[in-house]
Amino acid sequence: MKKISVSALFAVVLLPLAAQTVSNSFHDIDMVQLARTSGKESSYVIGDNSQSYTAVRYVEPFEINKYETTYALWFRTRVEAEKRGYAFANPGQEGSAGRRGRFPTDAGSLQPVTMISWYDAVVWCNALSEIEGRTPCYTYKGKVLRDSSDTAACDLAVCDWDADGYRLPTETEWEYAARVMKTGFQRGDYASGQEDDSLKGDVRVKSEQTVAWLDINTNMTRTVGTAGTVFTPDAPPAAGSGNANGAGLYDMSGNVLEFCWDWFADYTEQEKGKRAAGPDYGSQRVSRGGSWSPYTAFIFAGDRYSYDPNEVYNYMGFRICSSR
Repeated sequence: MKKISVSALFAVVLLPLAAQTVSNSFHDIDMVQLARTSGKESSYVIGDNSQSYTAVRYVEPFEINKYETTYALWFRTRVEAEKRGYAFANPGQEGSAGRRGRFPTDAGSLQPVTMISWYDAVVWCNALSEIEGRTPCYTYKGKVLRDSSDTAACDLAVCDWDADGYRLPTETEWEYAARVMKTGFQRGDYASGQEDDSLKGDVRVKSEQTVAWLDINTNMTRTVGTAGTVFTPDAPPAAGSGNANGAGLYDMSGNVLEFCWDWFADYTEQEKGKRAAGPDYGSQRVSRGGSWSPYTAFIFAGDRYSYDPNEVYNYMGFRICSSR
């Protein structure tokens, strides 16, 4: 199948951004390669300094998007996916205060999508993969997931970890991406990016407000990649102009809570040679990173949340990952 860029495919769909700007380097799909150490797997301790239980995790090389999934990207992908037979229980919303399913606005299209369920997110990942000529990761009984209202199929779906399609990160991958630095890993009881290994002494740890949109510096979602900037209505900061974490990723703490693949459970030791992706069954899925909302104010890199995969909130979104 010929690879088609979803950005190019829908270049005519989005209006010019009058009230919103972007940095020269911003692209809403901008994958960062992680966990590559001379071609071998990397390891770290998940839950370190943040949970009462920890475990060693071995991480295969993967890519993860610099940015949370924007409403613009969600919308244009959903529109094309529905033409191809995909179905979504929830149309999505532009940030925390947008209107569900509406055309992206000039001011908010680069805020994260919210008001979508975990089921919507995994089906959407399959749709984006198909549109871009990649192999979808999520299947049930050999069939690609295409309908997020078929929750039984989504609950029992398997992930093809060798496929080149887009998917949700595992909890192991997510915390790795949130804590890895140029040399080692930051503590789990800091916001992602709060500890900077390029600095020394007391200045090594920055204020959490410089790396995250949280309940003490905003009362709503903000444009992706702008944490640490000064927001004014007349001159909103450019997407991608804020402070990244040690891996070069934005908003791993704050802005919106992010879905992971795993069913929620206590950490257990990883079986050597087997990917750490949580238990096979459960009732709630893992979410990470906290958000702008006081309901999810725990934004440290090691903090964990669990949600029914059918729930939708205006503080919950996701970012994409790939095994490539």
